[in-house]
This record gives sequence, C-alpha cells and structure tokens, in this order.
Amino acid sequence: MKLFWILVVTAVINGCMYVSGSAEGESSMHATAIDVGQGLAVLFEYGGRYAMYDFGPDSVGVVDSLLARGVDTLDWVVLSHNHRDHIGGFLELAGRGVFVRRLYMGPDTAGAFFRDSVLRVARALGTPVDTLLRGENVSFGGGGNGFEVLWPASYLRVGENRASVVLLGKFGASKMLLTGDLDSVGERHLLEMNPTLSAELLQVAHHGSAGSNTLSFLSQVSPKYAFVSVGAGNGYGHPALSVVRKLNLVLGDSTKLYRTDLQGSIRFELSPSMGVLH
Repeated sequence: MKLFWILVVTAVINGCMYVSGSAEGESSMHATAIDVGQGLAVLFEYGGRYAMYDFGPDSVGVVDSLLARGVDTLDWVVLSHNHRDHIGGFLELAGRGVFVRRLYMGPDTAGAFFRDSVLRVARALGTPVDTLLRGENVSFGGGGNGFEVLWPASYLRVGENRASVVLLGKFGASKMLLTGDLDSVGERHLLEMNPTLSAELLQVAHHGSAGSNTLSFLSQVSPKYAFVSVGAGNGYGHPALSVVRKLNLVLGDSTKLYRTDLQGSIRFELSPSMGVLH
C-alpha cells in the first residue's frame, strides 16, 4: 500500500499545533498536550473517539479548548493524582456540554478535598468512577491498543506526587509513557517493577522538576521525543535546567524536547506501523 506523509504546522493564537500523517488506511492515535499553563492535560483521539489523561488546573479554559476542538464526549478520563493543577479543570465540567463516560482515579491517599470535589462532579454528570492499579488497562476498545497501568501497585499506600497513575500507551510500534508528577523514589520503584521499560514518547514528570527525572530513569526509558507541560514564568523554576540538560543528553537532539510554555499545545501521532511521528 502506498505510503504518504503529511506535515502541517498550524500557527494558533495560544501557540503551535503540529500534525503529521502515517500510512494510508491506518488508524493512528493522536496525543495533544494542551497548553494549560502550570499543569497537565493530555487529549487522546483514536478513530473519532476521545479520552484524557489529567485535566489541568481550573480557570484556564480546558473545557473551552475541548469544545473548540469539537469534543463533546470523552470515553474516559484518568486523573493521575489529587493535585489542583491536574484535576482542577474537571471541576468545571458540570453544565458545560462535555460528557464523560467513565472516570478513573488512582489510590492517592492525600488531597481528600479535591478528590471529594471530583466525585461530586462525577455524580452530577452521572459518570461511573473506578480506581486504577498496576496491571489494569484502559483503552478505546478492541485491537490490542491501549494503556497499561504500571504504577502504583495495589499493596502500596502512597500519596501526593508519588501516587501518580503511570500509563504506558501501546499502539502497534508506538509507545507513550505518561508519568504525571511521579517523583524520583517512584521512578526507582517503577524501574524495579519494569526493568525493560522504554517508550518513544515521554511526558516529563512533574513539569520538569529536579525532584523527578533522574538520569537513570530517563536513560532506561530512552525516549525519541519528550514534552514538558509547564507554565511560562512559573514560580517553581520548572523545567529545571539540570533536567533540561539530562533530557537533551538522552534525546540526543534538543529539538526533540517540546515545552508548552514555548510552543503552546503540542500534537503527536502514534502510528501503529511507523512509531511516534511529529
């Protein structure tokens, strides 16, 4: 079958969106790191269906961004842990015209106020809620493509950043690792449980914090591309210069590190036959 490539770079008001194409007749998954400032929200599109990993902070227009893209139904949403910059946007869903078929949360033992607020919204939407643990899967259904939960394990009680639900997306030849705000201790445990862990596309943990992203972890994952969801001029100094240097070393090319504070929303294609494209 004839292969063709399409590369479109579209300038948008809030940044840049990149779109690429893969083999003709092939169903790819697209992942977009939405520019939500200092937070994280990743939108997935597969076969005309949508899902999300984290929802950004409140009052940054995540819902408006979905509606502007024509997204009024999400098959599922995974909220990695109970911090406002990852789940705040979900609290603005009620009455906004976006329906969520299923909500997945991790076993974060902290952040009870935000957790309870999310559950109230889910009840108002009529959305079923499940807890995700290592070994489980979320997907768009069929074909063997989807996300495997790598962390946390059921026998652990963890809270705060270390409780972040880690997903490994597998779409044929493409692999994508989502780490939320996982810290360096969590990274070490994750590698102990998954000694051959690797992925072409990496969501850089905790917005590029120096408390995450150890060289041993980044080297093992060995991504081809990486992206940092981070707010411009944030007061945390994210991403840390030391982390940027480590990422550039591992990636081998500084142009393969993408940042929402510099480039706005960033879109990748996960092609089953050709791997991650950008």
